[in-house]
Amino acid sequence: MNEMSPLLRAWEHQLDPRHPEAATPRAHILGYGEISTVLTLEHPLLEEYALKRMPMFRNQQEVTAYLDLHDRYITALRERGIQVPQTHLLVVKRPRGGYTVYILQRRLPVWSVGHTLVRHLPFTQAQRLIEAILEATTRVLASNPRNATQGDTAVGLDAQISNWAVMNLPSPTQARLPEHLELTYFDTSTPLMQVNGIEQLNPDLFLRSAPSFLVPIIRLLFLEDVMTRYYDLRKVIIDILANLYKEKRGDWVPDMVEVVNAWLNAHPELAIMPLNTEEIRSYYREDAFIWRFYLAARKLDRKIHELLGKDYPYILPEKIER
Repeated sequence: MNEMSPLLRAWEHQLDPRHPEAATPRAHILGYGEISTVLTLEHPLLEEYALKRMPMFRNQQEVTAYLDLHDRYITALRERGIQVPQTHLLVVKRPRGGYTVYILQRRLPVWSVGHTLVRHLPFTQAQRLIEAILEATTRVLASNPRNATQGDTAVGLDAQISNWAVMNLPSPTQARLPEHLELTYFDTSTPLMQVNGIEQLNPDLFLRSAPSFLVPIIRLLFLEDVMTRYYDLRKVIIDILANLYKEKRGDWVPDMVEVVNAWLNAHPELAIMPLNTEEIRSYYREDAFIWRFYLAARKLDRKIHELLGKDYPYILPEKIER
């Protein structure tokens, strides 16, 4: 990893976030998150890796706290039976101030990742994938204390389909999943952990990617929900099912709701109320609207930064599919 740091530093120093493909080595964007960009670089040392770029850190203290929390988060997931790929974090100081953290993981075959699988598998096989994700997610969230006391740790999980991969799928043309699924969870960039009921992740880090004129509204109306929803198993399950609309499998939602309700019925100890199709649809519509509006606002904020001669370090997509 040591030899990769100078390469990333040189790339970051010449990066124009509006035109990341113009920097050397050439970048290929693999995906966009709400606070990060996933890319790969055409260099022998880096081309096997997916790099998640997170440029929101202002000082070394913030970086150190995030690195420590990220390490504890991966440990906690593994202790709860979740497979997480080998992950490296590299820190680069930006030329105009601040720090970028790069999360490096070896690239997974595209066809092994959950969102690709649900687009190509038949319903009965996708059902098995969803049920496996539910089992893994429950291992994490059901282990959280109901009422935090001294020393208790709770772990949050963004369990959407696109954050999982099946590691033992033998080929990209396989229309049937293996009898036993080897699931891995690879999106560790938002290490949500509560200790004694107190969130350990600094929410200000993620508010920095938001347009400055929206920050007070987000903090007042949305921040608490965003920071707590991934500890709530029912809300996480709703998010998983809503992903089917995003992956062009909305026609599956009514039947998959029945599958999930049957699964919940078989786990009465979870005490989770049954789901219904309308709440999944409503959740998806609201989420899609919010993120379309949010992207438009970020582009406006980028333009304001440019007019004022200020640094805007985020790489934004032209549009997002929802």
